[in-house]
Amino acid sequence: MTENPAIRPMQAADYDAFYELLQTTPGVTVRDADSRDATERYLVRNPGLSFAAFDRGRLVGCALCGHDGRRGYLQHVIVAPGWRRRGLGRALVERCLRGLEAQGIRKTHIDVLKSNGEGLRYWLDGGWELREDIYRLSMNRGAGENT
Repeated sequence: MTENPAIRPMQAADYDAFYELLQTTPGVTVRDADSRDATERYLVRNPGLSFAAFDRGRLVGCALCGHDGRRGYLQHVIVAPGWRRRGLGRALVERCLRGLEAQGIRKTHIDVLKSNGEGLRYWLDGGWELREDIYRLSMNRGAGENT
């Protein structure tokens, strides 16, 4: 384990390592929207906003980030358990937020599953505000139930 993993923009070629990190990290839910095709579309649509952290060639953290032109969205901010509480998540998120700000976007959202108490505490401790004035509603017109 190195002191500081190398952080760089996430690429489509990182998908296999990304998917493995999704599957092996406690508290992370893998959904149909995490397919290779969907992830590659997301990266193409939001170039240079998602980041991956590597330690000796192994993916140890990532943050997917995009926007709709008005608001930013963080998705799958994941840090491998052995790398937590070392500032890696904060470093990944900061790069995402700087990228959004460079495009004029200053407000960003992240969804946290209600079953992920550790994740919720992380975001609250980092200065993020829990919105209790809105509901998140979804419609799935695709084949899978978790898209």
